[in-house]
Amino acid sequence: MDKNIKVVASNRRAAHNFELLDKFEAGIVLTGTEIKSIRANRVNLQRGYVQNRDGELWLLEAHISPYEFGARENHEPTRPRKLLLHRREINRIISRLEEKGLTLVPTRLYLKDGRAKLEIALARGKKLHDKRAALAKKDSERQVERALREKYRY
Repeated sequence: MDKNIKVVASNRRAAHNFELLDKFEAGIVLTGTEIKSIRANRVNLQRGYVQNRDGELWLLEAHISPYEFGARENHEPTRPRKLLLHRREINRIISRLEEKGLTLVPTRLYLKDGRAKLEIALARGKKLHDKRAALAKKDSERQVERALREKYRY
């Protein structure tokens, strides 16, 4: 990972609930108090999702807490925020979204060279048995790792 990237928030639940297919980096249109809250790590992407509106992509339901020192100029925490991507990328994403079962989810929000960037992923929802299989695999890998650590301790 790049050393000038500071991850502010990540959506670990997205990887659990969805099979992540393609990832894209998008800029976000923000107000002054929003970027200050992001720099203070006051962001929650858990309920957030991305939607197509008139050929543009919008981040909805992502919670950026009001800035602590912002008076009347403060922002609404869950307001829709426009995402900035190249037109070719937007067209490609929108055409893929029309496939059955695909959605766009935010996976992480980070600061790159002082600018807020959102990583979004085309995703397909997992079934319950897929989630159980993923948890079982993760658990078995953890047990193997623990056993190896115990074996080579001394």
